[in-house]
Amino acid sequence: MKIGLLTCQRLPDLTPADQLLIPELAKHNIVAEAVIWDNPDVIWTDFDYLIFRNTWDYYEKESQFNLWLSTIKKLGIKTLNSIDIIEQNKHKFYLRDVQNQDIAIIPTVFIEKTKQLHLAEIIPPHWKKAVIKPAFSAGSYLTEVFEVANIEEINQKYQTIASEKDLLLQEFKPEIETEGETSLIFFNKKYSHAVNKKPAAGDFRIQVQFGGVYTSLSPSAKLIQQAQKLSIPFRTTFYTLE
Repeated sequence: MKIGLLTCQRLPDLTPADQLLIPELAKHNIVAEAVIWDNPDVIWTDFDYLIFRNTWDYYEKESQFNLWLSTIKKLGIKTLNSIDIIEQNKHKFYLRDVQNQDIAIIPTVFIEKTKQLHLAEIIPPHWKKAVIKPAFSAGSYLTEVFEVANIEEINQKYQTIASEKDLLLQEFKPEIETEGETSLIFFNKKYSHAVNKKPAAGDFRIQVQFGGVYTSLSPSAKLIQQAQKLSIPFRTTFYTLE
């Protein structure tokens, strides 16, 4: 069996942690190698499975990534996670489906692509501070936090972006600066572990490239039960507000 460990151009050899998969899989007579998802020279049918690991530039190449997903799906190559789950997760409007299951999310206004952005008309009047970002994004890409008093300045800045991308407008929760985010990981719907991600002092972005710190966490049974309610296979983040 041959497995492709999917990565991107800036991490052609995977992260050091993911490189450990190659010798481990070899112990089971499985050949695994790093493969850049948008390398035009790759013959995808050479692989029995593709595993998503470090495809961390996909949000900068939205059309190209969507076309590639379609190609892999048509070729019938098995992937982990499945293409269906990747397609659900790559666009953050999936939060509407989560909300429709009566699961609380950060208060969010979903803005479909538009050439006439009017944030002042759609933002809830009681919000004081907000976050705006593309729905197809990761790693705080084109993400800004702003005081609602400065909404016209942000509106002007995001006019062009709104004409090209769907957006999320979310109420800013100050707990993110002190409590951080908690990601709960489930395998086959069974709880495995949790990771807390806290931003650097004075920042709201939890990613390591911005100084975020990740630590293991033992969440309460209540929080695990909340996460377990998700009957659809989404990857989402829960805020610890207990």
